[in-house]
Amino acid sequence: MLETQEKKTSQVKEPGRQLVMSAADVLRDYSLGVQSRQASLVGRREVLSGKAKFGIFGDGKELAQIAMAKVVKPGDYRTGYYRDQTFMFAIGATTIQQFFAQLYAHADVVAEPNSAGRQMNSHFATRLLNDDGTWRDQTQMFNSAADLSPTASQMPRLVGLGYASRLYRELDDLKPVSYTHLRAHETVLDLV
Repeated sequence: MLETQEKKTSQVKEPGRQLVMSAADVLRDYSLGVQSRQASLVGRREVLSGKAKFGIFGDGKELAQIAMAKVVKPGDYRTGYYRDQTFMFAIGATTIQQFFAQLYAHADVVAEPNSAGRQMNSHFATRLLNDDGTWRDQTQMFNSAADLSPTASQMPRLVGLGYASRLYRELDDLKPVSYTHLRAHETVLDLV
């Protein structure tokens, strides 16, 4: 199984430059897409056979999500509708094992770090606080706002997160906030 938990290293690309991929990159991406599709199929079978109570899956969106994962950088935010499982696998924010822990509403935050079993499956989120209650450095991690189910509910968050990023860079009152020390130019990503 593809290890997606490892930290992804991101290289800043110059505008106008083409993405160059090796044969190994293409095979790794293909493998991830196949594994994500299989996770969807197995998850749906678990729901239809009564072993899991409810399931919503991301099959059919694998290619677009792998492409989106190629451009994301630490500090960026994802605000999704739901079903972005392949993207979350690709950036290492969720593993297939954690995906199934979410399907069965596992209440352990280690087993199911998105919501500790509190949300439906395929509703992803990243934690902004450390175990001791201090803020994580959001400029050094991939961030995902908690997913919602209503159609287009990610759009107001998309605009709000983008605007908040701008305010953190421009307002003097917010400059002392420790997790904005890099003054990154974050991107807010979404697939519809």
